[in-house]
Amino acid sequence: MVLGPVPSSAADPGWWTPVARPAPDSEINVTGEPFKGTDAQGRVRGFVDAHDHLMSNEGFGGRLICGKPSSEMGVADALKDCPEHYPDGSLAIFDYITNGGDGKHDPDGWPTFKDWPAHDSLTHQQNYYAWVERAWRGGQRVLVNDLVTNGVICSVYFFKDRGCDEMTAIRLEAQKTYDMQAYIDKMYGGPGKGWFRIVTDSEQAREVVKQGKMAVVLGVETSEPFGCKQILDIAQCSKADIDRGLDELHKLGVRSMFLCHKFDNALCGVRFDQGALGTAINVGQFLSTGTFWKTEECTGPQHDNPIGLAAAPAAQKELPAGVSVPSYAAGAQCNTRGLTELGEYAVRGMMKRKMMLEIDHMSVKAAGRAFDILESESYPGIISSHSWMDDNWTERLYKLGGFVAQYMNGAEGFSAEAKAKNALRDKYGVGYGYGTDMNGVGGWPGPRGDTPTKVTYPFRSTDGGSVIDRQTTGQRTWDINTDGASHYGLVPDWIEDIRKVGGQDVVDDLFRGAESYLTTWGSSEKHKAGVNLAAGAAASASSSEWNPFVSYAPHRAVDGSTGSRWASDWNDDQWLQLDLGSAQLVKRVTLDWERAHGKGYRIELSADGTNWQTAWSTATGDGGLDTARFNGTPARYVRVHGVQRGTQWGYSLYEVGVYSS
Repeated sequence: MVLGPVPSSAADPGWWTPVARPAPDSEINVTGEPFKGTDAQGRVRGFVDAHDHLMSNEGFGGRLICGKPSSEMGVADALKDCPEHYPDGSLAIFDYITNGGDGKHDPDGWPTFKDWPAHDSLTHQQNYYAWVERAWRGGQRVLVNDLVTNGVICSVYFFKDRGCDEMTAIRLEAQKTYDMQAYIDKMYGGPGKGWFRIVTDSEQAREVVKQGKMAVVLGVETSEPFGCKQILDIAQCSKADIDRGLDELHKLGVRSMFLCHKFDNALCGVRFDQGALGTAINVGQFLSTGTFWKTEECTGPQHDNPIGLAAAPAAQKELPAGVSVPSYAAGAQCNTRGLTELGEYAVRGMMKRKMMLEIDHMSVKAAGRAFDILESESYPGIISSHSWMDDNWTERLYKLGGFVAQYMNGAEGFSAEAKAKNALRDKYGVGYGYGTDMNGVGGWPGPRGDTPTKVTYPFRSTDGGSVIDRQTTGQRTWDINTDGASHYGLVPDWIEDIRKVGGQDVVDDLFRGAESYLTTWGSSEKHKAGVNLAAGAAASASSSEWNPFVSYAPHRAVDGSTGSRWASDWNDDQWLQLDLGSAQLVKRVTLDWERAHGKGYRIELSADGTNWQTAWSTATGDGGLDTARFNGTPARYVRVHGVQRGTQWGYSLYEVGVYSS
């Protein structure tokens, strides 16, 4: 890296100014000292981007995203196009697939940047380090760098310079993120001195933010983590693979992750994509798994995205002869595939390692089961980072203590969606985040033009301490009004656009985002699994289904195994009773139902086994894993009393848990 002295018009350039920077390089175009410290209540301040892809240029075979976030050879090497895009973009195949047209563009990046980066250019680098620096100077204090790739896209894409193994790409991207930290540290005089700080726990992140720097959290968003793909519905990984994979990711510093993304895998079904992109991904689903997406009618208010039915010729020609993308019934909008047994094992493995589960991209069937598991343990580590979760889950997520960020939409749409959830955020006392998803092939806010509420330059940062002008790199100067959100350096401009359109209240909620994100993370780290008071407890029941080969006795519901169960006779009025051995404070009961579940049932408590009081009841049970919470009550005996069956059979429970917390 060629480092040159930083020109300064002041005697003291300030701690936020590097002692040396690559020359030439991008401008930052922000003046003023970045804010430090906490507010009067001891809370950190600042924005959080809960979903970005700093290193996606290293995934997908290395030639899908063109350009790098930094280079030892400087900006001219970092911000240049893929070799096959020269001289006019005719071979920019992925541009054509994702954005239509013929893919043609001026390939020159530095110094002219005629055609890229742009809000609708999906294959060119948007995360150059100096642009991320500008976002930090504008008030962002937490950035989640999701390590990302897709083995199938890599394998079918025409250009690549490396293999397609997903975990190999994840390891490389993690290392490149640490390399970028060292690259920035070098500018500031040595290890630990830069503003870009990779953190591995919430307290470390809080300390970084207090210092006025940016805390960078590693996440993972990939389609077949740990090799957990499925072929013709047969899992290609084991529980041992999941444990090894989670341990390795944790050692790399990863603290949040998606269990499935784009394609159904051995862990869970996905939330569909729409339009031509959806068709292309469904083709990839077939190439990866041997099956196309399958749909069914939804059983609740939540639903998956409508499947894209528009033609995607470039992708469809990859299908074998005689195979075509199926059509889908308009009323069937839910993926038939939910959270598998291996997926449940992975969720519980993440909880043991205090990692946060990214719920976006899970089918509603998978997400519902994931919520059930987290609720059964009162585990708060759940994140929706870029608007791919059904809105009907939002309060359920907030009740657990999770965090929500909205995809980086245009100022009007973003502000409207933020305001629609004002009451919920106020109810749970939480801030808000955004997920830029830059380098994530999604598209970003376009220009709003010369409107009465346009951004006027220069403007002040949200904290009031910095002045932000138009951003210049090389010969190109960007303006949010006429260029839209073309690259990461325009995040502060986009936030100012939101302030002009949506008002200060929306921005204030965003400015509380870093605190809320770190609260969710910290609560996950502090979580302790409750002691199951029912484990091995004496059990009795109104009846037990008879079978000459399998026992469905009452104690099977408290033997610690989900491979056994209690089952009653096929009548409505049935119960299962547990003796805890002595009086205990009871506040929570979990019920893991077999298909034969209770639609109407109640939880009853007793001190003597004779006199009972109802602590909780429902008439709308839908099976799965239920969690009943109520005011703590001393009791020795706990009874699950069925009132109405949910099926033609009786009541059947794999496991019952009783907790004081």
